[in-house]
Amino acid sequence: MSADPRYPIGKFERKNSLTADERRSAIDAVAATPARLRDAVKGLSETQLDTSYREGGWTVRQVVHHLPDSHMNAFIRFKLALTEDTPEVKPYDEAKWAELIDSRETPTETSLTLLDSVHDRWVRILRSLHDEDFRKSVRHSEHGLINLDALLGLYAWHGRHHVGHITSLREGKKW
Repeated sequence: MSADPRYPIGKFERKNSLTADERRSAIDAVAATPARLRDAVKGLSETQLDTSYREGGWTVRQVVHHLPDSHMNAFIRFKLALTEDTPEVKPYDEAKWAELIDSRETPTETSLTLLDSVHDRWVRILRSLHDEDFRKSVRHSEHGLINLDALLGLYAWHGRHHVGHITSLREGKKW
């Protein structure tokens, strides 16, 4: 665990090429994210869900809603990379998305269910891919060319990262 509450599991370190074992581990991490998120928020009250995980940070509720927002984008980026020749993908302003009413007021179960469904489909694709598929890429307007190995590593980290925000808050508050 990191002492910096912004990075409870440490900062992401991009790898452009994963071994078969690293890839399998990353896919398993993506597959486990919905259950880990459910466990992290289990039993929290509405007041606790509306508590920021750190000074100036999102609330637990916003973190829960952010994960399917982000991972739906990732799922689509994977599908684009697998069906098009180096497609251009668009960034989105995640901070502004987190301020929209759906991220601030929707019951967390809505996004927990959405994350279950997105990950079910995404993991089915991930587990069907061959080594060469992970070399396919998208072109991101802010980050340049990114292959599927790098994206897989990012989203395996991303799920653990945000679950870590919630579990660190719970540990700190003794919830």
